[in-house]
Amino acid sequence: MSKEFRHIVRIADTDMDGTLKVGYALPNIKGVGIRLAQAILQKANINPETRLGFLPEADVEKLKDILTSPAKHGFPRWLLNRPKDIITGKDLHLIGPDLDLRIKSDIEELKKSKSWRGYRHAYKLKVRGQKTRTTGRKGKAMGVRRRALMRTRERGRAK
Repeated sequence: MSKEFRHIVRIADTDMDGTLKVGYALPNIKGVGIRLAQAILQKANINPETRLGFLPEADVEKLKDILTSPAKHGFPRWLLNRPKDIITGKDLHLIGPDLDLRIKSDIEELKKSKSWRGYRHAYKLKVRGQKTRTTGRKGKAMGVRRRALMRTRERGRAK
């Protein structure tokens, strides 16, 4: 009985390398970290050391089922990325493009409500309290040479 190896395995709209171990392949899905991947593998009774390409199709389907609704499989709220969702009030875990779309809609909602975080997002400033004096600058650098050049131009105009 020889197992067929698949080089590319598609789970949750993400193509993953079949040569990776399952425990390290699952975090390639956006919204799944190493800790959640380990919990999923433990719940599905899959050895994290096996290569993703050697997993039978039944195990891949089991992984997909757990990934789409981890709250139904008994995962704690703190392991999910949207516990008590604002819109539905349910414990959700979003992955892939669904997560991207929901984050964008959350940011747009912050901008509409004109909250401070929404203001910071709208003006492309740091949102989480980071310093802005020296980091996060965009555009041309205003270094020492450029300032000296500007001063000489101003002196030339003054004459």
